[in-house]
Amino acid sequence: MKCPYCNEVDTKVIDSRPADDNSSIRRRRQCERCGKRFTTYEKLETMPLMVIKKDNSREAYDRSKIESGIIHSCHKRPVSPQQISAMIDEIENQIFNKEEKEIPTSAIGELVMEKIKDMDEVAYVRFASVYREFKDVNTFMEELGKLLKK
Repeated sequence: MKCPYCNEVDTKVIDSRPADDNSSIRRRRQCERCGKRFTTYEKLETMPLMVIKKDNSREAYDRSKIESGIIHSCHKRPVSPQQISAMIDEIENQIFNKEEKEIPTSAIGELVMEKIKDMDEVAYVRFASVYREFKDVNTFMEELGKLLKK
């Protein structure tokens, strides 16, 4: 591991512990040349999860796409960035705990909608309107009706 301050290759590990998410290891390191300390995170490298798009094309899973959709849905809602991050962590745990190496976007979208609905109903309707591509007011009202029944 190179020192980010002086680019020295010789560094030593001072402390190791599980990171907050328990899926990586946080290491405090010290450079042997300049003596400065820095933190690194070590994560197990796995085969990338492939997402099957609606047109049957495939692309690597990208957390930022889910994050962007949720952030837009939660705009001006009482939802903290920590809640959004925790929700995405839960979604990823469900996705990555499956044996499949490919997952359709529809399965991811449904998981996101399920989690958003539990957190904030307005954000849920916003997300659903884009995800389900509501074509008119009637479709929108049907979704609201389902929400009100529960």
